[in-house]
Amino acid sequence: MVRKAVLPVAGFGSRMLPASKSIPKEMLPIVDRPAIEYVVKEAVRAGIKEIILVTHSAKTAIEDYFDTQFELEEQLEAKGKNTLLAQVRDILPHDVSLISVRQHRALGLGHAVACAAPVVGDAPFAVLLPDVLVDCDGLDEDLGIMVERYQASGAAQIMVEEVPAERVDQYGIVALKGGVPVPGESTPMTAVVEKPAVGEAPSQLSVVGRYVLPGEIMGILAETPRGAGNEIQLTDAIASLMERAPVEAYAMRGRTFDCGNKAGYLQAIFHFAARHPELGEQVREMMAAELG
Repeated sequence: MVRKAVLPVAGFGSRMLPASKSIPKEMLPIVDRPAIEYVVKEAVRAGIKEIILVTHSAKTAIEDYFDTQFELEEQLEAKGKNTLLAQVRDILPHDVSLISVRQHRALGLGHAVACAAPVVGDAPFAVLLPDVLVDCDGLDEDLGIMVERYQASGAAQIMVEEVPAERVDQYGIVALKGGVPVPGESTPMTAVVEKPAVGEAPSQLSVVGRYVLPGEIMGILAETPRGAGNEIQLTDAIASLMERAPVEAYAMRGRTFDCGNKAGYLQAIFHFAARHPELGEQVREMMAAELG
C-alpha cells in the first residue's frame, strides 16, 4: 500500500524573489491558505498517511504551519470563533503524521528524494512537487488514480502532460512503448530524458511533478551520478528503474498551476478564488468587470 509521500521543499524559490527572501515560497498564500496545504491535502485524499518534508533550516515556517498552536486555538475558542477554530485544527487529519528531514546541500531533485530514504525504507511512496498545484474540478483526482494503478499493477506511475514542441527543453520528456494514453490512463514508458534539445525530444509529454515509485528507487538514487545541471536527477534514476521494473506514464485529467513562477502563481490565485465557497461569487463578478 502507498502510504508515504515525499515533498521536496528545501529550494529557495529564486523565481519568486523578492517575496521568497523571507517567506518560503511554499507558504505564499493561495487565497486564504498557503500553497503547501493544497499539496498536502491532495496527498491525504489519495490515502497518504505519512508526509515527509525534505526541507532546509530556513523553512521551519512550513513545519510550524502544520503544528498545533495552542495559544491561537485557545483565543479562538474563548471568542467563540468556532469556524475559524475548526479550520486551524483540521489542517492535518489526526491519523496523518508529518516528518521532516534536512537536505543540507542543493544537489537536485533526485538528491532531495534520496534524503528521505531513511524514513521511506523499502516502502512504495509518492513524490509531490509543491510548486505544482493540480485541480481535477470534481473528478476523481489524478494522484489517487495513480496510487490505485500502482497498487494494482506494481508499475511505477509518472504523471505527464503535453507541452509545446518549442518548450520540451524545459522539462523531463518521456518516450512511450505505444501511443499516447487518453487522460486518466497509463501506458508503458521506454525512456525519460531530462531537458532534451528542441527537435531531439522523444515526445511532447512532459513529467508534471507527481510520481508513485517503488522503494527500490532509493537504492538506485544512491548510485545515480550527477546529470543535467550537475545535479542528481530523479529522471535519471527513473530511467535506470525502467531497466529492471515496469514504469508507466499516466496522462493527467486535471489542470496544473506552476506556482514556482509569478504568472502561474497569480493564475492559481484567480482560479481558486473563483471557486472559493465564500468569496467565489464576488471574485467572479470582479473578474467579469475587469474583463469588461
